[in-house]
Amino acid sequence: MGELVMAAIVPHPPVMVEEVGRGEELRVQATRDSMKTLAGNLAQLQPDTLVVITPHGALFSDAITMPAQDTLAGDLGRFRAPQVRLEYERDRELAELLYRCAWERNIPTHHLEPDLARRYGISPQLDHGIVAPLSFFRHLEPKPRLLQVNMGLFGRERLYEFGIAMQEAIKQSSRRVAVIASSDLSHRVTPDAPAGYDPRGQEFDLALKGLLEAFDVPGILAIPEELREAAGECGYRAIVMALGALDGYEVDHRVLSYEAPFGVGYLVARFIPGSPAEKRKLLDWLLQERQARRAARKQAESPVVQLARQSLEHYYDTGKMLRDTEIKLPPDLPPRAGVFVSLKKDGQLRGCIGTTALTTPSLRDEIIANALKAALEDPRFEPVERDELDELTISVDVLGQPEPVAGLADLDPQQYGVIVSSGGKRGLLLPALEGVNTAEQQVEICRRKAGIGPREPVKLERFTVTRFT
Repeated sequence: MGELVMAAIVPHPPVMVEEVGRGEELRVQATRDSMKTLAGNLAQLQPDTLVVITPHGALFSDAITMPAQDTLAGDLGRFRAPQVRLEYERDRELAELLYRCAWERNIPTHHLEPDLARRYGISPQLDHGIVAPLSFFRHLEPKPRLLQVNMGLFGRERLYEFGIAMQEAIKQSSRRVAVIASSDLSHRVTPDAPAGYDPRGQEFDLALKGLLEAFDVPGILAIPEELREAAGECGYRAIVMALGALDGYEVDHRVLSYEAPFGVGYLVARFIPGSPAEKRKLLDWLLQERQARRAARKQAESPVVQLARQSLEHYYDTGKMLRDTEIKLPPDLPPRAGVFVSLKKDGQLRGCIGTTALTTPSLRDEIIANALKAALEDPRFEPVERDELDELTISVDVLGQPEPVAGLADLDPQQYGVIVSSGGKRGLLLPALEGVNTAEQQVEICRRKAGIGPREPVKLERFTVTRFT
């Protein structure tokens, strides 16, 4: 019978690797020291296999994937250090067991065969989320096998349950296994951070650090989505997956270090499972919490959003567009306005379609029609399925009347949406979008969406938005 010998959280900045940092690695010396401590722990435990969950592999919204080539290899050539190259034998036995255990729990999981990867344009090479941290473990003897797991974009309950499936697969195997979550924290901790500054970045990092120090798994799983989004983190889901592998056990836990010298949070932690503990089995509690969140979300929805949701439910139940409803819209809404309806699932966009001016007889009909289009006609996504409706978070943006502006100085990406037009080409962007922090970015994105060249003269218009949730 196999055994989970350790789980760990590691950061993945290439700069922490000496060959990449070339002196800059000294600014993350606390992280480097902790990684060396982890390497010592692994040397003592002698795992047969390292399972590494990476946020920088192939990401899918509807599946967790595991690259299926027999040899897994990669280097840091993108970071001017091609000599830092790792190569591992893939653990085919554990991969097959994990595949079966995940599907038994109805968690879509796929072997990412080389032909399929090529079809999607996915590199077969190990990404830096694996190579950078594993470079600290390259001298382990005997050399372990590797199983790469690409982080899924599922909700936290399903990701945690995947970790439980991983625990089951390990037990059914003949391996001693260490599970490693590759995860940088907030990318917005300081004003010079690469993704821009947000004061909630440090709030997220310190909250997660404190919860890990207390091994408060329910608290970690309850971190609000809006806080994670504001922080701009890249590995929370990987952490949740790794924590699932520890479900039902007492755990010897320790945060080894945390620092953010480049405006990105780097945390190193290790977890050693001990004796079984019924009180540590959290899946049923998680599912109950999800039901409670669904109910609370629906209860708090404004009449505008209730109308959009009712439109979807009516269509999926009858195949017909909603005509009659008792829902009353707020009387102060304009009788004629453009409407955008956005659908999110597990914090990820699931569909968004709108109109800049009324295209139906009334604002009510516009909301009903655009809700259906967001679910069924957004070309970026597969149509929403009936069983997804309860999982959706819906927002409705009612647009104010566009007004012309003279230039970028009259725009504010947090306050105003923008319309950029040239001839018959027209691009629109809503305000207060994550990652859009300047008027220049707003206009550039609109140009790209509309196919307007960077030097073509344009007309700029701005508009306000009333957002209903």
